[in-house]
Amino acid sequence: MNIESIVRGSHITKQFKGFKVDIDSLNIPKGFATALIGENGAGKSTLMNILAGVRLDYKGDIIYFDGNMKPEEIRENIAYTSPVNYFMPNWTIEQVGDAGRLLFEHFDYDRYRQLLIDMDVKAPEGKRSKDKAIGKLSDGMKMKVELSAAFARETKLLLLDEPASPLDPLMRDKLCSMISAYIDEGSGEKSVFFSTHNIADMENITDYAMIMEQGKIVEQGFVEDLKEKYIMVKGNRADAEQAKEILYTIQTNPYGFEGICLDENLDKLSGMDISTEIPTLSQISVAVMKHYTKLAA
Repeated sequence: MNIESIVRGSHITKQFKGFKVDIDSLNIPKGFATALIGENGAGKSTLMNILAGVRLDYKGDIIYFDGNMKPEEIRENIAYTSPVNYFMPNWTIEQVGDAGRLLFEHFDYDRYRQLLIDMDVKAPEGKRSKDKAIGKLSDGMKMKVELSAAFARETKLLLLDEPASPLDPLMRDKLCSMISAYIDEGSGEKSVFFSTHNIADMENITDYAMIMEQGKIVEQGFVEDLKEKYIMVKGNRADAEQAKEILYTIQTNPYGFEGICLDENLDKLSGMDISTEIPTLSQISVAVMKHYTKLAA
């Protein structure tokens, strides 16, 4: 299957004191929802900021879309959200909409207002929501305003940095529906790249996954392919020590063990009393992160 990339990058690096983001090759597939998964401090926000043009002090090459767009066209076709002070804190919700109309040619103000209603954006009693300063809103409300502004534009790529983290479960489900609708209406031309440290709530809309650890992309692929590469294995406690030498990651308890096994190594467990099942993306992500992390187990 020949998959086009909406964003291509090579040798992307950003050095911090004691930490380095180092992405040798980056290809975000076009027409899909791609999740960038990693623990806190893995470098996800740094990479998102680089791709969004917020951070320019990096090395490497990045090509957007077909490589033929002018910078102003690229800016017009990408919407970005961030969990950290994206809008000026003294701006009101109304002013966010005014700024959208001023800055972007294809910003639909009526759609912005409707999205605010759909996402149940409210202000404390005594204040009309549109008059409330962004800095006075809760983190969840701030993110809902950002998402409303992003989805009110006509774009080809959404870059969403930890969009689900400040949202409650109901709004996370709403966000998944919004992402799915955005992808569908694009007929293969619209893409979403979002970061998360907990993929469980957004697994159902994730087509492609990149797992980041210690500043590097350590695993990636279409979700269905990853679920064929990795297998969840459960077995008896008596076999735990032998299985430990074969499994990718393992957890034991007084009664048995369970862990992730590479499909190519499954035959090495023959002779053991085991059961297997298809793992979730969340289980695969945790296993990969545990495999590469420098934190104590």
